[in-house]
Amino acid sequence: MRKIGVILFVSLVASFSSYSQEKVADETNNFSRWQVRLRGVAVAPDESASIDAIGGDVDISTTFVPELDFTYFFTEHWAAELILATTKHEVEAISTAVGNIDLGDVWLLPPTLTVQYHFTGGAFKPYLGTGINYTIFYGVDEGPIADDIDYDNSVGFALQAGLDYALDDKWFLNVDVKKLFLQTDVTVNATNALGATVGADVDINPWLFGFGVGYKF
Repeated sequence: MRKIGVILFVSLVASFSSYSQEKVADETNNFSRWQVRLRGVAVAPDESASIDAIGGDVDISTTFVPELDFTYFFTEHWAAELILATTKHEVEAISTAVGNIDLGDVWLLPPTLTVQYHFTGGAFKPYLGTGINYTIFYGVDEGPIADDIDYDNSVGFALQAGLDYALDDKWFLNVDVKKLFLQTDVTVNATNALGATVGADVDINPWLFGFGVGYKF
């Protein structure tokens, strides 16, 4: 009889322990794995340049674009976010030995992947992130002076901080700030106008200020 009681007691403890572990696991995994956000973003370059031969600096325009991103949560706190957007910027070489030079415009496609830590609790959920981007330059318009302009694609780092504000269980508002550390080597063929090909080391390093809406699923 004592053996039967011990067996029942052990079985009861084992069952309770198993139930507790399953409950903890359910609670731990009781969160949305995916989020999608649509933001409006101001892209403000923090630019500088070292220009061969003619000296000077560079001026790159601020632009406003839509941005789409997808976030996957490995845990309730840790996530990875893929950020997709493309921007068009006007470019000008300024204060050179031959004055200011209109270099037309160029499109940038900088897909960026960040790893984030999300703080939980309440409707306000801030997060911090860091990651990497690969920037592709395309659609170059050389402007009225240059015969051709070549921008090298480049790899850079990214820092991120943001805040989600829950409207309900699925929808939320978002504000987000990112800093991309982005550099490119530029070759300007201005043989007809200046009789030379000029190289430049350009730091773009844009700030991205975003506001938008997100959905969990």
